[in-house]
Amino acid sequence: MAISLLALPGAALAQSSGGARAAMESFDCRELAKADDDVSPRALFLRSLWASHCYNFQARAVRISYDGVRTLALTHRVEKGVETEVARFLDGPPVAVKKRGSVSQDSSQAALDFTAGVAPGALTAQIVEHYELQPMELERVAGRSAWRLDIEPQDGLRYGYRLWLDSETSLPLKREMIGVDGQILETFQITDLQSPSLYPETLRLGPGHPPADSPWQARWLPDGFTPQPIPPDSPKQSERAEHRMYSDGLTSISLFVEPLAGDQHPLLAGIHRLGISHAAVRHVIHQGRPMQILALGEAPAEVLARIASGVTWDEGSGGVDRAVGDAQGEQEDVTAETSTPGS
Repeated sequence: MAISLLALPGAALAQSSGGARAAMESFDCRELAKADDDVSPRALFLRSLWASHCYNFQARAVRISYDGVRTLALTHRVEKGVETEVARFLDGPPVAVKKRGSVSQDSSQAALDFTAGVAPGALTAQIVEHYELQPMELERVAGRSAWRLDIEPQDGLRYGYRLWLDSETSLPLKREMIGVDGQILETFQITDLQSPSLYPETLRLGPGHPPADSPWQARWLPDGFTPQPIPPDSPKQSERAEHRMYSDGLTSISLFVEPLAGDQHPLLAGIHRLGISHAAVRHVIHQGRPMQILALGEAPAEVLARIASGVTWDEGSGGVDRAVGDAQGEQEDVTAETSTPGS
């Protein structure tokens, strides 16, 4: 869970839709204290991205999702060019997430837990290619005046969002994830924002690390999804498992390919629901070995099923992708009835 953008998933962008690496961007956080007459949806969204990095604050928040209601304590700080985010769940199983990364040009900071270097300008440009930013209106959230911004996908291949951005600081105060049927899948809201203060220096963000190489490739992805670096807290690449990640700037999809050992119990082929996420599982035979392909993400089930069905192996010989055979000798129907994990 990322604290920036109120845990908006997939807020990463290693490449533009044209495949070029995004450039480093600089921003003087003190600019956020100045009045800005441009309150167009795109301008305020970009401003909120910088605000999510520039402000030091503590907050209490609530998450309403498939598993009920959970409360969190959030802390965000920038000190001497290092950004730190901490989230602690205050009920249910004790869970704390902490991330640190460099937001300066000091190369000595490069070995921290994560690179906070999402370039907001490049990210905004990517998002408006595949989502409509709808006109906003002022509402009230957590006792504060906030601009409501609707982010609607231009196709039925990804979820939409609603954001409420603090009119004083531009910090996101509330986020809703909207399914393709218009239903609210998850709500994340700050209930108490405590003494936000600006980092009084310039931040430098982007372009991030290049994606990891892998012979396993997704032959089909929705427009705008590009390969991403694997986060440090994700399952490691190993001889047994391959992990690929793709994002359109708001939504991330992971692809896992793993050989099945004789004593290993594979997941059932088909679609599994995991809270607000789905997982599409396919079993194949590759070079005489049984393999399990898993496409996982906060995306419509049919999208993940199509991704899993089109995975190929690139042996590096002339860039030719080779299809992999189904474990049963025929193409599996991965659009089977949705099930819960563990069956």
